[in-house]
Amino acid sequence: MRTSIIKKLVIGFVFFSAVLSSCSEAFLDEKPLDFLSPENAYTTETGIEQGITAIQNRIRFVYYTYGSFGTMNWATHGSDVGFNGETPDRGSRYLNSYRDLTPTFTPVVDHWVRGFEIIQWANVLIDGIKKADATIFTQGEAGKNAYLAEARFFRAFIYRHLVSTYGDIPLLDEPTTKAKTDYVRAPVAEIHKFMEEDFKFAAANLPKPGEESAPGRVTQGPAWHYLAETYLEMGNAQEAVTAASHAVNDYDYALMTERFGNRLGTDILGSGDAYFDLFGYTNHNLPNNTEAMWVIQVERGTSDETTINSAYIYGPRYFDIALTPDGKKATLGTFYGGKYTGISDTLSRPCANGRGTNLVHYYIWKDNWDNDIRNAEHNLRRNYYYDNPESAYDGHKIDFKLYEGTPYPRTNPLDDTIRLMFPTFMKFHDPCNYTVQLPRAGSGNTHKDWYALRFAETLLLRAEAYLGVNRPDLAAADVNVVRARANAKPVSASTIDIDYILDERARELYGEEWRLIALRRTGKLIERVRKYNDNPLCPGAHIEEHNFRWPIPQTQIDLNIDAEFPQNPGY
Repeated sequence: MRTSIIKKLVIGFVFFSAVLSSCSEAFLDEKPLDFLSPENAYTTETGIEQGITAIQNRIRFVYYTYGSFGTMNWATHGSDVGFNGETPDRGSRYLNSYRDLTPTFTPVVDHWVRGFEIIQWANVLIDGIKKADATIFTQGEAGKNAYLAEARFFRAFIYRHLVSTYGDIPLLDEPTTKAKTDYVRAPVAEIHKFMEEDFKFAAANLPKPGEESAPGRVTQGPAWHYLAETYLEMGNAQEAVTAASHAVNDYDYALMTERFGNRLGTDILGSGDAYFDLFGYTNHNLPNNTEAMWVIQVERGTSDETTINSAYIYGPRYFDIALTPDGKKATLGTFYGGKYTGISDTLSRPCANGRGTNLVHYYIWKDNWDNDIRNAEHNLRRNYYYDNPESAYDGHKIDFKLYEGTPYPRTNPLDDTIRLMFPTFMKFHDPCNYTVQLPRAGSGNTHKDWYALRFAETLLLRAEAYLGVNRPDLAAADVNVVRARANAKPVSASTIDIDYILDERARELYGEEWRLIALRRTGKLIERVRKYNDNPLCPGAHIEEHNFRWPIPQTQIDLNIDAEFPQNPGY
């Protein structure tokens, strides 16, 4: 008997509750080890907390590592801010060209399957919590509601991604426990209303920031933020202002404006600032980091299983430059195992997977080039140097013009600028702190935690909402809080518009925000991708109007034999 793709992915997860050795203080240090029936797994508070752990772990793996499709790829690909520089042409597994975006394209299927997988996990947990007696919880009914709020937050968070990507999709509010071949697509408005209710419940019942049981646990602040974002998706800017203002005003969030954490006095790159410190190892969860709102937990050990592959995804393949203009090895790199590795322990081994556009490398900085700290060399590295004492060019800035007229001419200028040499955002790197694959200086793996949400994003979201209620003065005020920390010139109420806010999001949140969600929400996807995605092999990413939404996976349509499941227009 044929079953739908949703059924295929969830049937194995009906019995999914993770058995872990402990909770509380070591909450996110745990790994799901086995799967049990919800009927016996969710009869204790420990079992329910382990269910939360399983979902958190799955979100981390699917969206914040390279092991699945990874937010860090999809934070920039197919947008106005980036493309894949390692394989920039059509036909790869990455979204360089929207002409590759078909109903059988692997990312189309993966995003769908992984998203509904997590929704199923959340629904199983929600069902178990609802059936649990309040007396099993340390805090009684309030404790029960707090766990329920966390599970509902995760469900809405995943729907946020799915509805933006695919439009009308199935609305699943309870576990799928048997074969089902009659799914229907619920309208976007219905999904948004469902998300609204989940985020509202989460905002009312999650712990306040600072009262969570362990780092990484979700609190009221992120719930208010994503509720505000949902209201913007629904076209209700006033409610978005109200929700975002709860996040801004009700807690102790604030931008970090002074140096802090473990980089104080140890500026490996020669200089630093508060923005640089935000991304330092161990700095994300510090009690005095008032900017962190939701942190993906990674700093738990030194195995490959506990890494973020940010230094692999972002940055040029500088180590492939090969020779200096006088024919010596261009980069000796670190010395390990009795030989030079050719890999720098400052940059690790990036692969140009996330290559920025000229918009994020140059255009958005032109009016504040020398004063915006986010454009400082320690935050956005533009200069690279030959590293070989045997060469006359040792310590000189790498410049491909130096090869002209030498026996070692550069023969592929496109490769030089798309793959081998371009600016890199140092937030993705952890200089001289790579602890695995040492012969390759970590091979792009970092052990830093990662921000799912920072307070700067909430300020920029409220600014977007203020524009929606025709208060450009208040929008400018919020944006200028972010710009003041960056030592950038303030924007005026007469100048600010949605494009300015999107530019500011790129300056502040490049590689952190899910860019395609922001572009769809603001109605700017098609326009800005055509204008700014300057991949020379796929100009404008070949985007067309119907690419506003992705196609539905063909297998979902083919196997949904007992109800019509129409494809999105244009596919």
